[in-house]
Amino acid sequence: MIPTGPATKVFLALGATDLRKGFEGLGDLVRHRFNEDPLSGHLFAFANRNRTRIKLLYWDGSGTWLLTKRLAKGRFHWPGGEATPTDAALRILAEELTLLLSGIDLEKTRSRPWWRKAA
Repeated sequence: MIPTGPATKVFLALGATDLRKGFEGLGDLVRHRFNEDPLSGHLFAFANRNRTRIKLLYWDGSGTWLLTKRLAKGRFHWPGGEATPTDAALRILAEELTLLLSGIDLEKTRSRPWWRKAA
């Protein structure tokens, strides 16, 4: 898995994404729909309509990573439904991305109210 630090933001593309897109196509989605820089070092996740495939886009400082996962059986529990606009993005924690990729439904889980220092 890609190493993420406390400053790394994770963005999920809500709605279905055409996963035939590669580096440039997904980078354009990040730049124009999410108003984020694909070379920022943040992690961007996309899923197809059937929720059986995920692509992650990540810049590590020297090049862009494009990781793909295709499930043999089942579906990912992607936040948002079919009525979600395709230009929306959801910011999640890196830990939540790990849960999502492991098959955990984020909508049925809850995080504990730990104390965090205000920014």
